[in-house]
Amino acid sequence: MVKLKGMTWSHPRGYDPMLACSKLWQEKTGVEIIWEKRSLQDFETFPVEELAAAYDLIVIDHPHVGQITRENCLLPLEDAAHADEIAAIAAGTVGRSYPSYNWQGRQWAFPIDAATQVQAYRADRLNGPVKNLAEFVALAEKGKAILPMRPPHSLMTFISLSAHLGTPCNIEGPDFIAKADGEAVLDWMVRIVAVMDVRCYEMDPIAVLDLMSQPDSPYDVSPFVYGYVNYSFAGFRPARIAFADMPIIDGRAPHGSALGGTGIAVSARTQAPEEAKAFARWIAGGPVQSSIYADSNGQPGHADAWVSDAVNAPALDFYRNTRATLEGAYVRPRHDGYMAFQSEASEVISDGLRTATRHTVLIDKLNRRFAQSFEV
Repeated sequence: MVKLKGMTWSHPRGYDPMLACSKLWQEKTGVEIIWEKRSLQDFETFPVEELAAAYDLIVIDHPHVGQITRENCLLPLEDAAHADEIAAIAAGTVGRSYPSYNWQGRQWAFPIDAATQVQAYRADRLNGPVKNLAEFVALAEKGKAILPMRPPHSLMTFISLSAHLGTPCNIEGPDFIAKADGEAVLDWMVRIVAVMDVRCYEMDPIAVLDLMSQPDSPYDVSPFVYGYVNYSFAGFRPARIAFADMPIIDGRAPHGSALGGTGIAVSARTQAPEEAKAFARWIAGGPVQSSIYADSNGQPGHADAWVSDAVNAPALDFYRNTRATLEGAYVRPRHDGYMAFQSEASEVISDGLRTATRHTVLIDKLNRRFAQSFEV
């Protein structure tokens, strides 16, 4: 019997669907898959090369693809013998999830989870989502709004605002963003966070949503937080969280949010490449994504799930209410060297806002470090 090992991240959204799907896969094929998990922080930063040495299947973020291509640690997933199956996965992608894992003409992962920065709010306290970002400033001043600013999420909000304002951060350099454009983004971030509890700098999306979902939480809304469908389910936490499209500025479309989500990849060191790739194709396909994957705390990346009444109903229409933002999401840089930049740039922004560093100094630091990220 073939046994495979997989690595994912330690949240019900990242772990539970892998267990449920693998159990069904074993019943269908006899192939056993044992899953291990890492914290969200480790998941966002841990070297894929080290994971590939220990696991057959790895759940990854798309910004890693430049690095993993250089390291030759993953197998490309395109396969002429399964072209129709793969084409169906690509056709069913939500937003740019599928192409975000394509680098230098090869497909390094299949999307299994789709996410981007959206709005989270307490539907039992607010009549509906807040439409305009300026309204969040007023709520923040009243102590009702919170924003995750723990790295890398400070940078993710910077990226989202940049693209939303029509001045997206550069993919290829040399500068990350023009000075005046970057300062305009920081102006908005200051307006949002200056009156917030300083604990926001220690919070990631999970911490924010866990806090918002407590019965006595002071917070009613978060303007830019990666969507977690689990918090919309009855009974997952004491209070349910509803999600909606990102807030807009000056009547713009809800576009520019920094794309997140995850994909499933196959290690180049696996001793069972065909069995591992077969599972990756199966779990990324519409039939699985819209049934057992979604039913097991997963947040699918396939459109079959996003349009499903059965998938939306228990989640306060999470998918329908955030899809416009997902479809207009911005794909971050993916070159080898970006991941180190993401870590350092996030610290620059968080520390700079916390200490009221001049905007021009922060943008200079970001641009200098971005240029260096291409020199690896």
